[in-house]
Amino acid sequence: MMQTTYIELAGIPIEVRSQYNSDFLRDFITDRPPLLKVEPGEADLDWMRKALQGSCSPSFVENNALHALLASALLDYNILLMHGSALCMDGEAYIFTAPSGTGKSTHARLWRETFGDRVWMINDDKPLVRVEEERAVVYGSPWCGKHKLGCNGSARLKAVVELTRDSRNHIEAVKEPFPYLMQHIWRPEDRNRMQKVLDLEKRLIGQAAFYRMGCNTEPEAALVAWKGMHADMC
Repeated sequence: MMQTTYIELAGIPIEVRSQYNSDFLRDFITDRPPLLKVEPGEADLDWMRKALQGSCSPSFVENNALHALLASALLDYNILLMHGSALCMDGEAYIFTAPSGTGKSTHARLWRETFGDRVWMINDDKPLVRVEEERAVVYGSPWCGKHKLGCNGSARLKAVVELTRDSRNHIEAVKEPFPYLMQHIWRPEDRNRMQKVLDLEKRLIGQAAFYRMGCNTEPEAALVAWKGMHADMC
């Protein structure tokens, strides 16, 4: 049975029609009139089944179809969906990116353990980034990773940090972040949608700082990261 859920993502109210995922969206429910409607059709579900290349439950297939439809629709509102772990510290958002399994969530945990109540999680897997005229704002989404760390909150983006594993902790500014940033932004197959992604990414680069960090899993990694991005304050 199809259910209608009204949610708000990155400041955009949306009507979602789904059969299985209304509870999954409950933390983002709103009473604002929707600006757009998303409903996975049979063609969307069939495409997702093929993309997943496995025997998946109907709810999982629908969940992933919703994810793709929403990511595409939100591009019209200058909103990008990223793959990363996003946290807020002292009112500013930081997104840590890396291939799956590299340690994004672990590094975010080190920040929480090191800085305590100064840090809260926005989203541990797929944050939304709204690219405005003079700033970018990071928002939570229902897709918050296996540890379910995230909330319906937002903060202005301060920096994006690409993580790699290393025995020594070090961080450097990236002068040309476009290639690596592209690897961590949701990419549609449609050419026109893809052009929108590219345009938004170019704007995003002018509104935040970008770094590459080699790190281990010791608490020092959080201190090295923060100090490296705030050298003028240390």
